[in-house]
Amino acid sequence: MISTATTPTSHSDAVQARFAALWPIIEARFTKVYGQDARSPAVLERLQKRLLDAAHSRPEPLRALDAARAADPTWLHASGQSTYTFYVDRFAGDLNGVRGKLDYLSELGVRWLHPLPLLEPRPGDSDGGFAVADYRKVDPRLGTIDDLEALAGDLRQRDMGLILDVVCNHTAREHAWAVKARAGDPAYRDYYIVLPDAQSAAARDRELIDVFPDTAPGSFTYDAEMGGYVWTTFYPFQWDLNYANPAVFAEMLDVLIFLAAKGAQGFRLDSAPFLWKQAGTTCRNLPQTYDIVEAWRAALSIVAPGVVLLAEAIESVEDVLPFFGGEAPGCNLAYNNVVMTALWAALADGDASIARRCLAVASRKPAQGAWLNYVRCHDDLIWNALAGYASPADLRRWSNAYGRGESFSRGRAFQTAKGGVPSTNGMAAALAGLTADADGDSLGARRLILLYGIIYALDGWPLIYMGDEIGLDNDEAYQDDPLRAGDGRWLHRPQMNWSLAERRHETGALQAELFAAFARLSRRAQGLAAFGVAGPARPITVSAPAVLAFVRDEGARPFLCLANLSDAPQEVDLPSAFVQEAEDVLDDGPAPTGRVRLPPYGLRWLVAR
Repeated sequence: MISTATTPTSHSDAVQARFAALWPIIEARFTKVYGQDARSPAVLERLQKRLLDAAHSRPEPLRALDAARAADPTWLHASGQSTYTFYVDRFAGDLNGVRGKLDYLSELGVRWLHPLPLLEPRPGDSDGGFAVADYRKVDPRLGTIDDLEALAGDLRQRDMGLILDVVCNHTAREHAWAVKARAGDPAYRDYYIVLPDAQSAAARDRELIDVFPDTAPGSFTYDAEMGGYVWTTFYPFQWDLNYANPAVFAEMLDVLIFLAAKGAQGFRLDSAPFLWKQAGTTCRNLPQTYDIVEAWRAALSIVAPGVVLLAEAIESVEDVLPFFGGEAPGCNLAYNNVVMTALWAALADGDASIARRCLAVASRKPAQGAWLNYVRCHDDLIWNALAGYASPADLRRWSNAYGRGESFSRGRAFQTAKGGVPSTNGMAAALAGLTADADGDSLGARRLILLYGIIYALDGWPLIYMGDEIGLDNDEAYQDDPLRAGDGRWLHRPQMNWSLAERRHETGALQAELFAAFARLSRRAQGLAAFGVAGPARPITVSAPAVLAFVRDEGARPFLCLANLSDAPQEVDLPSAFVQEAEDVLDDGPAPTGRVRLPPYGLRWLVAR
């Protein structure tokens, strides 16, 4: 375990050194964004004191964690940092229930827990917890802030970490800031954006991309108490924050500092691309947003340098890359959304070409950051993310294949932005065509394991969505719940089936085959460090179009992944570096020489000697 030995003097010196190095970055980014605002000097002065006080009072065990990570600058890029994401109530009831499932997660090889929103939401429909009423309290149905701190402590004892969702773009209409704004407090009215009339709102709406055109059309909601149309990018009860106000920047940073002191080791910055609003733009991925994120990163690096930031930016790769930072570091992690979507597209076609194109683009990621690689998540599968890499006809074909039953998939079509194609809802098992009566060697099971085998082989952190490790199916019952029926994404937000999970030790059971495959992928990915595997995944061309091949060759020994995305056997010639005495690091089988035969949906990981 990490030693907690330190002295007040050494900690104080370290804080002062971090402050001296990082405060100029904060000041520069803050001044760039807010320099013309008369309120800025006072906010900056308060911020300086807050950062120093929080850094000096950082709890002792968390200081040790920071020091351990500072001593190993490469820790972020260690292979196999499996991350498990879930809704607390649907996984284990409450936070204490999660604490009781840590043995299960350890058995799976999980290193990080990423519960979806668990802070106190508004009553009733809260968009799955993404409408936060209080950032300093836990949803009372899930526990207390003390329970959260206890979970974080349990995880540290297991060398695991906790990543929390922080909804930084908007609050619930019921948040204390919004309540004060509706009561007429001018300071808090400026925490939000209100347009005076329907014509102004309609004009701005025409500039924006409608996120939920079917379930919540438009980006403005009339509120009589606010005397106009409140900016609501997502749902009417989610009020966008006004980041042109420097106090809002400082408030949200204080939320991150508070939660970091409770033991959170990372934060998912929800809806990060939407932070800055500017007339004449789509209000997504604007330069000020990247400056804000870099300032937050520098501030957290003074207070809690071991904490990671994850950008929830489901955008083009070109718009995501700046979240990693420019002249100063930004987010440590970002979702590899384009590659995820491309893998499903390639699977539908039985042709790896779209995956190769997108993987080549993703390999341009700056070295200081890491991808969070995933097969599925709690949101819809957005085919429009591939618009820059494929034709409109391709997008329609993939959308129909997965959402309208024109392939092996049992997914369903969802809504779409104007001019795009419908996205897709469904659990990974359903999208892969896995049925409840299938066995572990069915084509559906092979597809599911193949996709996870690819993301574990990529550089970055692999993300497991709750239940994929046992082939959990779609939740058809969501349609019977009035609070969920209106949002088709609840199809892939099921309750964890612990009876099925118990079958993971039952010889011949589908759940046993899947769970064992996931656990093996985790072990083997973590073991890549011993072989000196490092560097970004770069696609290479092989003779079979159905085979996705990529190398990671910036470490001591080159690594090769071969993935057959079709239901027919494929043969490929090995690259020259792997022809002689390559080692099979996934299956411990005989190393191939010269030519490799891959069965339907087959996978090989090879390391050159």
